[in-house]
This record gives sequence, structure tokens and C-alpha cells, in this order.
Amino acid sequence: MYFRLRKPLCLLPQEEGAAELAPSGKHIKTTKMPRKKSAHPEKVLTHVLRIRVTAAVFKRLEKISKSSDTHSVGEAARKILSKEKITVFYKDTTLNATMEELALIRKELRAIGININQVTKAFHSDKRENSQLFQVRRIAELYQKVAAKTDILLILINRLAEKWLPR
Repeated sequence: MYFRLRKPLCLLPQEEGAAELAPSGKHIKTTKMPRKKSAHPEKVLTHVLRIRVTAAVFKRLEKISKSSDTHSVGEAARKILSKEKITVFYKDTTLNATMEELALIRKELRAIGININQVTKAFHSDKRENSQLFQVRRIAELYQKVAAKTDILLILINRLAEKWLPR
């Protein structure tokens, strides 16, 4: 069951953001809500500290904040002042070529797998013996391609293991 009010319950004084007029002509009450209380009041930043730094120091702080888990220059400075750990992210560009090669091999293996599935379906749908022998030869060629790609993959994985895994 639906109820429809003919008049608004109350009209609020026209303060800044106190009441708005909706497209239907009715008043909508808007309120400003206070920030939610923190579960850890000891971690709330309450004191303001203003400092001046040189351009070189500011650039260093910007560089740290962009390449780490800090979201701002102020947060990076706070962590440095309080001697907290800053996690810096580093991208190893020496792996770019290896990753591209791995992605290419993955793509080729996927295509070969699709071809094998198609040939297998053709093999099972065609009951003629000559046609089935032809399909078997095609599958054997595709499996040889898979073996070659697997050998390349193993070589790449060994190179990565030598570089990154401890002995």
C-alpha cells in the first residue's frame, strides 16, 4: 500500500544546503553528516605541522610518493619523520622481452590447442578410414609444434629461475 503526502511535513529555512527543490516540486532535506569516528583515535592526525623545503627536497619527496605505497608528499614526509617503513615499487625492465616472448608462446599454444580440438572433432564426425588417417597425421604435426613450443618455454623458465630463485 502506498501513501502520498499532499504537503511537505515541514519547510526548512532557506539556508545554504538546507533544502532543495526536487524536479517534482517537493522539498528534499539535505543534511551535512559529520565524519565517522575512528576506531583507533590514537592514529587520527590532529596536529598541524607546516614546514618549508627546497625544490630539490620536494622533488625527492614527490619521487618517493609516486614510486611507493604513499599517496601524497605529506604522507611520505610523515612516514620519514616517524621512521616508518615505506614500500618502494620497482619495475625490472630486463624482463620485458622475456614476458613478451612468454605471452607470444601462450598465444601460439592456445591457437594450436584450438586446431587440435577442431581436428579431433572432424576425426570423430567423419567415419571414412582415409579421412581419419589424414586427421591423425595433422594432429601428430600439431603435437610436434606443441613439443617445440614447450621446449622454448622450459628454456625461458630456467633462465628466469636462475635469475630470481636463490640457490
